[in-house]
Amino acid sequence: MKIEPFGVEQWMNAWETKCELNLAETCVASLTLAELMQMAGTTQQMPGDLAAMQMTYGEIRGSTRLRGLVADMFDGQRAENVLITHGTIGANHMVYQALVGAGDHVVAITPTYQQHTAIPRSLGAQVSEVSLKETAGWLPDWDAVAAAVTPATKVIALTNPNNPTGALIDREGLEKVAEIARSVDAWVLCDEVYRGTEQGASVPSIVEVYDKGISTGSTSKAYSLAGLRLGWIVGPESLLDDCEIHRDYTTISVGMVDDYFAAMALEARDVVLERSREITRGNLAVLDHWVRGEAKARYVKPQAGTTAFVALDVPMKSYDLCVALLRDTGVMFTPGSSLGVEGYVRIGFACYPEVLKQGLAKVSDWLAKQG
Repeated sequence: MKIEPFGVEQWMNAWETKCELNLAETCVASLTLAELMQMAGTTQQMPGDLAAMQMTYGEIRGSTRLRGLVADMFDGQRAENVLITHGTIGANHMVYQALVGAGDHVVAITPTYQQHTAIPRSLGAQVSEVSLKETAGWLPDWDAVAAAVTPATKVIALTNPNNPTGALIDREGLEKVAEIARSVDAWVLCDEVYRGTEQGASVPSIVEVYDKGISTGSTSKAYSLAGLRLGWIVGPESLLDDCEIHRDYTTISVGMVDDYFAAMALEARDVVLERSREITRGNLAVLDHWVRGEAKARYVKPQAGTTAFVALDVPMKSYDLCVALLRDTGVMFTPGSSLGVEGYVRIGFACYPEVLKQGLAKVSDWLAKQG
């Protein structure tokens, strides 16, 4: 199968090792395993049960322990409704492989993570994009979504919290998209990888609102453990059975060590998420202060997530702007063009606070020289 280059990943691969201050990163500042074990109350250098673990494939769908912990994060779900995957990226890919083929139709709310447009197209599906607008707070126009669906629509795809804008669809919005999907018997795939990073109250998962809702997520963003490469699909058992058929050809199972530490993180999720929210809420206050004081910047303040979509008043295309900024200051943003939207840059604000502050100060100095 042929597929288009992944814009944001191509950008990150090209530049993230060449920057001094990475404000393109989307994960909350990563934990060490020592920090994770301390949060979990395990202070040994290597816990005895880990040292004694035999390196087999383990439980193919993911350990019963981990699947139960994931299910506990959702109302009305059981371990049987969870399939453990190679990150959210593996989860999304499997869902599309299981559900979408030539002649099918997918509605994608964009901007979004490029998987949700490129993969269904590569499988032969027609993809209709419904664009979010800054003037609407980056929230969907549900009339436009309803107008986009057809009898051939198999999946409505969205990210909630949204990547890259940080907009958050509330219960009413989720119920609306469920109503639209129900009208054509479509699935709703909701990439919820940033769930747990809300600035205020949390919102339901799509699986708590719609019987054909699918939630994907991972330990990468809010749990600060991208190195585990551990994610999940939550949804009806019949869907997971179909996904597992494809999984047998790709990952078989996730690593037992990854599964082990992911379970440890979810058992300590209150502590882990408290740290993540302290970082993201404190850093968003810093970013918000900077935007309000920077005459050449504007944005819609994120309600969740780890990124903001910021317009900078500089007469350059976003890619050229980000390259110039990186070369002149060492600060790395992500160009909006890599996410399919020109005129904006994506700023990650989940790094260590001192990195954010230093980076934004350098950007202000650079902007002042642009005339």
